[in-house]
Amino acid sequence: MSNDETPIRFGIIGCAEIARKISRAINLSPNSTLYALASRSIEKAHNFAIKNNLFSDSLKIYGNYSEILDDPFVDAVYMPLPTTFHLHWAILAAEKKKHLLLEKPTALNVEELDKILDACDKNGVQFMDASMWYHHPRTGKMKEMIVDSKLFGQVKAIHSSSSYAPGQEFLENNIRVKPDLDALGALGDAGWYCIGAILWAMNQTLPTTVTALPNVARNSAGVILTCSASLYWEKEETVATFYCSFIAHETMDLRVYGSNGTCYLYDFILPFGEDSASFNFTSGAKFVDLYIGWNVKPEVVEVTSQLPQEGYMIQEFASLVKAIKFSRSKPESKWPHTSRITQLVLDAVNKSIDTGFQPVHM
Repeated sequence: MSNDETPIRFGIIGCAEIARKISRAINLSPNSTLYALASRSIEKAHNFAIKNNLFSDSLKIYGNYSEILDDPFVDAVYMPLPTTFHLHWAILAAEKKKHLLLEKPTALNVEELDKILDACDKNGVQFMDASMWYHHPRTGKMKEMIVDSKLFGQVKAIHSSSSYAPGQEFLENNIRVKPDLDALGALGDAGWYCIGAILWAMNQTLPTTVTALPNVARNSAGVILTCSASLYWEKEETVATFYCSFIAHETMDLRVYGSNGTCYLYDFILPFGEDSASFNFTSGAKFVDLYIGWNVKPEVVEVTSQLPQEGYMIQEFASLVKAIKFSRSKPESKWPHTSRITQLVLDAVNKSIDTGFQPVHM
């Protein structure tokens, strides 16, 4: 088998619910294969494989995380562990020369993330966080239209939201509301997407200031259930806001307002369907005479897809790994940078909350 045909062999560390989706994506991607699966017990890993129809003659099942990292045939690992455990296991994965697809939020703070990224850099492995929406072809099409200065103009304002209300069982027992497992709560789980989308629209440029808004809700353990914040870019005179919550109806909104256009969608994190996704785009809109209507209506831009967005993510990650493995390419720096500035802004929101909603200068 030639290098072009050789699939990247993935291992999954941890049998979280999201791993079901990623294991499917690995098997759908044309340049990857699910080679190994590890959990804290062999029984849990075995049951996960049965439940998700993953068993094959080649699938390796491990009853602890260390064994999968010691497997010399594993090229890359996907790690959906609770955020508290990322620092230890992500660094160990990098030291074992495993390329790392890390579930978001990447770390409890940027100091932890920097240690992970440093380990990846020293060991020449690719890092990427598992924010799937970046990889959907719709995202590329939106970017193409937003950066067109004649069509869209300068970005002036952005709003994003990520909320869902999973119910009392989740609020009492899910790891995302446990301070010893995922202390960032809704800010880390849902806010990560909002912040990432805002920074994406601003070409990964850090804001001048970040200010949390005083609508924070916490559970009895102090974990954030709802929060929002504003971001301001002084040079560009651009403002952004976001809202994230575990106790509000499902939203995945993204709106970008330009000096000559607008772009908005309601499903930026998870498209309504796998085969295609759309967004509304308006350019050059004006009110008609007597203010009785508009001169144009929003255009619905439809983008088809051959894979689910997580499949595109796996395909891109595996392509980067193959380039490193077979062509001696260097790891792509775009993805560590994207994660790091998202983490920086997330940390700033947390700091602003902790200081009584004071602005944090970046």
